[in-house]
Amino acid sequence: MPTKQRRYPLKTKQAKQILNQASAKLKLDLETLFGAKAKVEVVEADVGLIYLIDGKPLFYKTDDKILPTLLFNDFASKAPRVVVDMGAVPYVCKGADVMSPGIVRFEGEFSKGDVVLVVDLKHGKSLALGESLYDVQEARNTKKGPVVKTFHYVSDKIWDYIKTLTE
Repeated sequence: MPTKQRRYPLKTKQAKQILNQASAKLKLDLETLFGAKAKVEVVEADVGLIYLIDGKPLFYKTDDKILPTLLFNDFASKAPRVVVDMGAVPYVCKGADVMSPGIVRFEGEFSKGDVVLVVDLKHGKSLALGESLYDVQEARNTKKGPVVKTFHYVSDKIWDYIKTLTE
């Protein structure tokens, strides 16, 4: 259970800066998605800063980067996907980078450094979010080694914490 937590709203100007930073990283217009007056709150917790948009934990901050959580369904529905075979699932769910031999296919276009969603082949469930180490064409031609650097996955400490915020 978390030992410390502080929750407070952001001023409009700060909220806009956070949304702009996240928009640039995700290549998605978040102001249009949430509206100009979205209620942005911050939860300071042991795991770091969690940003709630209209009460939902959609972003977190790490190393001065604003990154999406796996609960950000609007992003997940539009994000480029890396589909992995069922043998890769337990490893990805423990935070392993996505390796080329475990990838079945790519859905959508992405460039090196873009945020991609990792899903399983059988159910299409979201397993992780990561940063692509290649653009989509290079990734298709890669036969060994990591293709996606995982930064957030099911069962990590961010995931466990944000689940407590939604219960």
